[in-house]
Amino acid sequence: MRTAIYPGSFDPITKGHLDVLERAANIFDKVIIVVSVNVNKKSFIPLEDKLELIKESCSNIKNVQVDSYDGLTIEYAKQHNANVLIRGLRAVSDFEYEMQLSQANNALCPDIHTVFLITKPKYNFISSGTVREIAYMKGDISKFVPEPVAKYMKLKYTKG
Repeated sequence: MRTAIYPGSFDPITKGHLDVLERAANIFDKVIIVVSVNVNKKSFIPLEDKLELIKESCSNIKNVQVDSYDGLTIEYAKQHNANVLIRGLRAVSDFEYEMQLSQANNALCPDIHTVFLITKPKYNFISSGTVREIAYMKGDISKFVPEPVAKYMKLKYTKG
């Protein structure tokens, strides 16, 4: 079985993330979307909410699992017998960082490969940071995120 790990903060998950996830799910037998937990970073959406939103957003993709991890992604991949890490690219500016990350992972474990999937052009400009800013300012994010996320963010940022 070919298992791939799709790691990220997904804070929140966007339609661009789902685009990459859907294509990865068509290539691999199983894709585990792993929410990276970084104790040094403050998450916009609490972990449990984030995991539930991701599950709801990708419930139509049968070979996807959702999990979280607070260590090195490469160690998580080893523990789950995955030999591929999925990384999404939106623009050329993403490539340098992703290439460095891929090379570091390769130095740690040469048996685990990184596969880059480029988002569709209509999603190139969408980032979680942009979505957070629009939501915080009470703007409409429904064009950029799956429906469960749009509903969650609307409830969270239109109170009071």
